[in-house]
Amino acid sequence: MIETTTHLDEYRSVLVNHHLYNKINSIDAIQRFMEVHVFAVWDFMSLLKRLQLELTCASIPWIPIGNPITRRLINEIVFGEESDVDQNGHAVSHFELYLKAMKDIGADTTSITSFIKQLKQGESWEKALVSSRASKAAIQFVRNTMACVEHAPIHVVAGVFTYGREDLIPDMFISIVRELSEKEHSGAQSLVYYLERHIEIDGGEHGPM
Repeated sequence: MIETTTHLDEYRSVLVNHHLYNKINSIDAIQRFMEVHVFAVWDFMSLLKRLQLELTCASIPWIPIGNPITRRLINEIVFGEESDVDQNGHAVSHFELYLKAMKDIGADTTSITSFIKQLKQGESWEKALVSSRASKAAIQFVRNTMACVEHAPIHVVAGVFTYGREDLIPDMFISIVRELSEKEHSGAQSLVYYLERHIEIDGGEHGPM
Protein backbone atom coordinates (compact mmCIF):
# COMPACT_ATOMS: atom_id res chain seq x y z
CA MET A 1 0.00 0.00 0.00
CA ILE A 2 2.83 2.43 0.83
CA GLU A 3 4.51 1.79 -2.52
CA THR A 4 1.21 2.29 -4.34
CA THR A 5 0.34 5.60 -2.68
CA THR A 6 3.91 6.86 -3.11
CA HIS A 7 3.67 6.05 -6.81
CA LEU A 8 0.48 8.14 -6.98
CA ASP A 9 1.93 11.15 -5.16
CA GLU A 10 3.40 12.63 -8.34
CA TYR A 11 0.08 12.46 -10.19
CA ARG A 12 -1.84 13.71 -7.16
CA SER A 13 0.45 16.72 -6.87
CA VAL A 14 -0.06 17.60 -10.55
CA LEU A 15 -3.84 17.53 -10.11
CA VAL A 16 -3.93 19.45 -6.83
CA ASN A 17 -1.63 22.14 -8.23
CA HIS A 18 -3.13 22.25 -11.72
CA HIS A 19 -2.98 25.59 -13.54
CA LEU A 20 -6.75 25.38 -14.05
CA TYR A 21 -7.29 26.85 -10.59
CA ASN A 22 -5.47 30.03 -11.53
CA LYS A 23 -7.96 30.49 -14.37
CA ILE A 24 -10.97 30.33 -12.04
CA ASN A 25 -10.62 34.02 -11.29
CA SER A 26 -14.07 35.41 -12.10
CA ILE A 27 -17.72 34.56 -11.58
CA ASP A 28 -18.00 33.77 -15.29
CA ALA A 29 -15.12 31.30 -15.04
CA ILE A 30 -16.71 29.67 -11.98
CA GLN A 31 -19.99 29.33 -13.86
CA ARG A 32 -18.28 27.62 -16.82
CA PHE A 33 -16.36 25.32 -14.47
CA MET A 34 -19.51 24.26 -12.63
CA GLU A 35 -21.43 23.56 -15.84
CA VAL A 36 -18.88 20.87 -16.71
CA HIS A 37 -17.94 19.73 -13.20
CA VAL A 38 -21.54 18.99 -12.21
CA PHE A 39 -21.36 15.81 -14.31
CA ALA A 40 -18.42 14.65 -12.17
CA VAL A 41 -20.53 15.36 -9.08
CA TRP A 42 -23.20 13.07 -10.56
CA ASP A 43 -20.99 10.16 -11.66
CA PHE A 44 -19.23 10.19 -8.28
CA MET A 45 -22.47 8.80 -6.86
CA SER A 46 -22.49 5.98 -9.42
CA LEU A 47 -19.03 4.91 -8.24
CA LEU A 48 -20.27 5.00 -4.65
CA LYS A 49 -23.41 3.03 -5.46
CA ARG A 50 -21.39 0.29 -7.18
CA LEU A 51 -19.39 -0.05 -3.95
CA GLN A 52 -22.57 -0.12 -1.91
CA LEU A 53 -24.13 -2.79 -4.13
CA GLU A 54 -21.16 -5.14 -3.86
CA LEU A 55 -19.80 -4.43 -0.39
CA THR A 56 -23.08 -4.14 1.53
CA CYS A 57 -26.45 -5.83 1.16
CA ALA A 58 -28.76 -3.73 -1.01
CA SER A 59 -31.17 -6.51 -1.94
CA ILE A 60 -34.03 -8.49 -0.44
CA PRO A 61 -33.89 -10.69 1.60
CA TRP A 62 -31.15 -8.99 3.60
CA ILE A 63 -28.10 -10.96 4.64
CA PRO A 64 -24.85 -9.75 6.25
CA ILE A 65 -22.29 -9.34 3.48
CA GLY A 66 -18.55 -8.86 3.73
CA ASN A 67 -16.58 -7.09 6.39
CA PRO A 68 -18.62 -5.12 9.00
CA ILE A 69 -16.05 -2.32 9.04
CA THR A 70 -16.25 -1.99 5.26
CA ARG A 71 -20.06 -1.97 5.40
CA ARG A 72 -20.02 0.80 7.97
CA LEU A 73 -17.56 2.86 5.94
CA ILE A 74 -19.56 2.60 2.71
CA ASN A 75 -22.89 3.26 4.38
CA GLU A 76 -21.53 6.29 6.23
CA ILE A 77 -20.20 7.74 2.99
CA VAL A 78 -23.55 7.09 1.28
CA PHE A 79 -25.35 8.81 4.15
CA GLY A 80 -23.03 11.81 4.00
CA GLU A 81 -23.28 12.20 0.23
CA GLU A 82 -26.94 11.34 -0.29
CA SER A 83 -28.51 12.74 2.89
CA ASP A 84 -26.49 15.72 4.11
CA VAL A 85 -28.03 19.04 5.21
CA ASP A 86 -28.06 22.46 3.60
CA GLN A 87 -27.40 25.81 5.27
CA ASN A 88 -30.88 25.70 6.82
CA GLY A 89 -30.60 22.16 8.15
CA HIS A 90 -32.81 20.62 5.46
CA ALA A 91 -31.95 17.16 4.12
CA VAL A 92 -30.27 17.25 0.71
CA SER A 93 -27.80 15.28 -1.37
CA HIS A 94 -24.51 16.90 -2.32
CA PHE A 95 -25.59 16.70 -5.95
CA GLU A 96 -28.77 18.65 -5.23
CA LEU A 97 -26.76 21.10 -3.14
CA TYR A 98 -24.43 21.61 -6.10
CA LEU A 99 -27.37 22.25 -8.43
CA LYS A 100 -28.68 24.92 -6.07
CA ALA A 101 -25.23 26.50 -5.94
CA MET A 102 -25.16 26.55 -9.74
CA LYS A 103 -28.51 28.33 -9.92
CA ASP A 104 -27.56 30.82 -7.21
CA ILE A 105 -24.35 31.80 -8.95
CA GLY A 106 -25.97 31.99 -12.39
CA ALA A 107 -24.51 28.87 -14.02
CA ASP A 108 -26.50 27.16 -16.77
CA THR A 109 -28.14 23.95 -15.50
CA THR A 110 -29.91 23.10 -18.77
CA SER A 111 -27.67 20.16 -19.74
CA ILE A 112 -27.51 18.46 -16.35
CA THR A 113 -31.24 18.97 -15.75
CA SER A 114 -32.04 17.43 -19.13
CA PHE A 115 -29.69 14.53 -18.38
CA ILE A 116 -31.33 13.74 -15.03
CA LYS A 117 -34.83 14.09 -16.48
CA GLN A 118 -34.04 11.56 -19.20
CA LEU A 119 -32.57 9.12 -16.68
CA LYS A 120 -35.77 9.36 -14.63
CA GLN A 121 -37.74 8.54 -17.77
CA GLY A 122 -35.74 5.36 -18.25
CA GLU A 123 -33.26 6.47 -20.90
CA SER A 124 -29.76 4.95 -20.82
CA TRP A 125 -27.08 7.17 -19.34
CA GLU A 126 -25.14 7.08 -22.64
CA LYS A 127 -28.02 8.35 -24.79
CA ALA A 128 -29.13 10.82 -22.15
CA LEU A 129 -25.61 12.19 -21.88
CA VAL A 130 -25.28 12.87 -25.60
CA SER A 131 -28.76 14.30 -26.08
CA SER A 132 -28.37 16.55 -23.04
CA ARG A 133 -25.79 18.54 -25.03
CA ALA A 134 -23.18 18.15 -22.31
CA SER A 135 -19.71 19.41 -23.19
CA LYS A 136 -17.24 17.07 -24.88
CA ALA A 137 -15.09 17.11 -21.75
CA ALA A 138 -18.04 16.10 -19.55
CA ILE A 139 -19.06 13.33 -21.96
CA GLN A 140 -15.55 11.87 -22.07
CA PHE A 141 -15.17 12.03 -18.29
CA VAL A 142 -18.53 10.38 -17.57
CA ARG A 143 -17.87 7.66 -20.16
CA ASN A 144 -14.57 6.81 -18.48
CA THR A 145 -16.18 6.76 -15.05
CA MET A 146 -19.15 4.66 -16.11
CA ALA A 147 -16.90 2.17 -17.91
CA CYS A 148 -15.22 1.66 -14.55
CA VAL A 149 -18.55 1.48 -12.70
CA GLU A 150 -20.05 -1.08 -15.07
CA HIS A 151 -17.08 -3.26 -16.01
CA ALA A 152 -14.10 -2.88 -13.63
CA PRO A 153 -13.40 -5.31 -10.76
CA ILE A 154 -14.58 -3.98 -7.40
CA HIS A 155 -11.05 -3.32 -6.13
CA VAL A 156 -10.43 -1.08 -9.15
CA VAL A 157 -13.67 0.81 -8.48
CA ALA A 158 -12.59 1.24 -4.86
CA GLY A 159 -9.20 2.54 -6.01
CA VAL A 160 -10.74 5.04 -8.43
CA PHE A 161 -13.20 6.17 -5.77
CA THR A 162 -10.61 6.53 -3.01
CA TYR A 163 -7.56 7.91 -4.79
CA GLY A 164 -9.32 9.60 -7.68
CA ARG A 165 -12.18 11.21 -5.77
CA GLU A 166 -12.44 10.98 -1.97
CA ASP A 167 -8.75 11.49 -1.23
CA LEU A 168 -8.24 14.09 -3.96
CA ILE A 169 -11.33 16.29 -3.92
CA PRO A 170 -10.70 18.15 -0.63
CA ASP A 171 -7.31 19.49 -1.73
CA MET A 172 -8.67 20.45 -5.14
CA PHE A 173 -11.59 22.31 -3.61
CA ILE A 174 -9.49 24.15 -1.06
CA SER A 175 -7.79 25.96 -3.94
CA ILE A 176 -11.14 27.06 -5.33
CA VAL A 177 -12.50 28.11 -1.94
CA ARG A 178 -9.49 30.33 -1.34
CA GLU A 179 -10.00 32.06 -4.66
CA LEU A 180 -13.73 32.36 -4.14
CA SER A 181 -13.50 33.67 -0.59
CA GLU A 182 -11.64 36.73 -1.85
CA LYS A 183 -14.49 37.70 -4.16
CA GLU A 184 -17.80 39.29 -3.35
CA HIS A 185 -20.82 37.77 -5.04
CA SER A 186 -24.12 37.19 -3.25
CA GLY A 187 -24.84 34.09 -5.29
CA ALA A 188 -21.59 32.39 -4.29
CA GLN A 189 -22.64 31.57 -0.73
CA SER A 190 -24.26 28.24 -1.64
CA LEU A 191 -21.14 27.17 -3.54
CA VAL A 192 -18.87 28.14 -0.65
CA TYR A 193 -21.08 26.08 1.68
CA TYR A 194 -20.96 23.09 -0.68
CA LEU A 195 -17.17 23.28 -0.96
CA GLU A 196 -16.72 23.67 2.79
CA ARG A 197 -18.94 20.64 3.42
CA HIS A 198 -16.83 18.57 1.05
CA ILE A 199 -13.64 19.70 2.72
CA GLU A 200 -15.09 18.99 6.15
CA ILE A 201 -16.62 15.59 5.35
CA ASP A 202 -14.25 14.18 2.72
CA GLY A 203 -11.06 15.65 4.15
CA GLY A 204 -11.94 15.37 7.83
CA GLU A 205 -13.95 12.14 7.94
CA HIS A 206 -14.22 10.01 4.81
CA GLY A 207 -10.63 10.39 3.60
CA PRO A 208 -9.05 9.20 6.87
CA MET A 209 -11.63 6.41 7.21
